[in-house]
Order: sequence, then structure tokens, then C-alpha cells
Amino acid sequence: MPKYSVIVPVYNRIDEVNDLLESLSRQSSSDFEVIIVEDGSTAPCDGVVKKYADKIDVKYFYKENEGRSIARNYGLERATGDYFIFFDSDCVIPSGYFKVLSTALDSCHYDCFGGPDAAHASFSTTQKAINYSMTSFLTTGGIRGGKVQLEKFVPRTFNMGFSRKVYGRVGGFREMFSEDIDMSTRIRQAGFSIGLIREAFVYHKRRVNMRLFARQVYVFGMSRITLRLLYPDSLKIVHLLPAAFVIGTISLIVLAFTLSGWFAAPLAVYLLAIFVSALVSTGSIVIAAKAIPASILQLGGYGCGFIKAFTTKILLRRGRDIDEEIMIRKGK
Repeated sequence: MPKYSVIVPVYNRIDEVNDLLESLSRQSSSDFEVIIVEDGSTAPCDGVVKKYADKIDVKYFYKENEGRSIARNYGLERATGDYFIFFDSDCVIPSGYFKVLSTALDSCHYDCFGGPDAAHASFSTTQKAINYSMTSFLTTGGIRGGKVQLEKFVPRTFNMGFSRKVYGRVGGFREMFSEDIDMSTRIRQAGFSIGLIREAFVYHKRRVNMRLFARQVYVFGMSRITLRLLYPDSLKIVHLLPAAFVIGTISLIVLAFTLSGWFAAPLAVYLLAIFVSALVSTGSIVIAAKAIPASILQLGGYGCGFIKAFTTKILLRRGRDIDEEIMIRKGK
């Protein structure tokens, strides 16, 4: 039996699956199986999977469309490894990933673990700018695996794993937004150890354009309120910062137009800091320039989603029924 079972839910991502499997076929350690769960795609990737059948231990399953959490659980039920690893289909895995992971687990013995993500050299400048906005301390507080973090690390399913023992006690993923944060919280509450393995990173393509990226982070912001309803102590100051950015930016712009242009200075200084930080970290003026709108969309999208969900679900108690959130919390 393999040590690791890599589980990847897929929905109409043929090219991404090809890149992912290509990277997995180049691993320096081969003690893993790959389980591709096609979640009702209209453009199946079975032909791509067959290309790698003689290079890696890969299994392909097609099921009707029910959502990524159910697809992951479908893969969990068919996995044979001691550890379950979750990648998104838009990830590319460095060749030494599993060797690094095994060395770290032999040393740290984490029950649940995750690693950061980075931008590969082949990614577009837009993808690199989006990656910066999702990983920089200036925009997210380093909560996705940065060296400096404003919140305790929480593994996410673009690069996450846990042991079979964890699965036996905690069970699978719930079908909800931010299901990976929910899963990590349940694992922590069950008393299992969770750790960041910084050297076990992946290259994450994320969204290929700003419009899709804005929509994604908007949903992230809304789901933070769902998590707050499920776990009242989960909301931290760092989660409030995007909403503060939205309110503060609107206020400064209004004041700049009505009273004095100097009120726009704090916003200008912040955006300049983003540009300089991105320029230093990427070495590209183009990426640094694109990092400014990407960061605005990241903070603004998340903040707007957060404000809307907070207003409807917390203040007005509308939208998704509060009792339904509590039922999810109790696993019913």
C-alpha cells in the first residue's frame, strides 16, 4: 500500500489535470497513488489520465456533479494510503514534494498538515500578481503560510493532508464554502496536531483573470461569516481587515473629494508599499504594477463579501437560516 493517497476533485479542467499529473510523474519519491474524481464534468479528463497510467499509480473515477467536498469524500472512501493529500487541479507540484513531506513528518509527526503556495516561473504576470495578493503579509497577514502570520496556520485543500486516523475520527468534508477551514477546525477541536510544513509548497495557478479572482475572494469573504456562525471563536482581527479596508477606502475617497485631497494620502502610501513589496519579491515592474489592482480586488472583494454576509446573516438574520448553520455545526 502507498504511504500517500493524493485526492483531486476535477470539474472541466483538462489542461490543468495534465499539468498536475505531469508534475506528479516527475516526483523523486513515488510512494503515492493519485485518485482523480471527475465531478460530473462535461469535458472529462479520462484521456489525459490514461496518458500517465504507465508513469504513476493513478486511478480515475467519474461521478455525477455534487460538489467538490462530496468528490473529495468519494476519493477518501477509495484511497488506500496512510495519509491523504489534497491538491487543487490547478496546482503544479515541485519534484521533491513527497521527499520533503516524508522527512518533515518523520521529524514532526503532525496528524494534519499543509504548506504554502507560490507562483511558478511559467505563470502569467496576472497569475503572479494574484499569487502575490494572496500570500503577501500586506494583504493577507501571512495567514496562508507566510513567515510572519497574524493568525494560527490553517491548512487549505490546495495543499493539505491528514492521517487515516484523523479521517476515522473526524470524517470527511462538509459540502459548504471554506470547507477546508471547517475541516481543519474540526480536526483541531478533536485534539489532533496541525502543523505548517513550509518547505512542502506547491505552485498554485489560482484564477487566470481578475474578474474570476474577484468573484472567488468575494465568496471567501461571505463564507467567513458562515464559519463565524459555526465556530463563534473563529473570527479574528485579521479577518476584519478587508472590511476595514473597504470602509476606510470609501471614507478616504469621499473626504478627499469633499474636503481635501490629502485624505487620499494614506491609501496612496499603502498602495505604494504594495508596489514596492511586490517589486522586491518578484523583481518585475509589470507584476508589481498588476499587484496593485490584484490587491485591491483581493481586499475589496473579500471585504464586500464579508460585509454583505455580516449584514444579512448577523444583523438582519436573513439569508441562510441561522438554525441551519447550527445544524451543520452539530453534524446533522
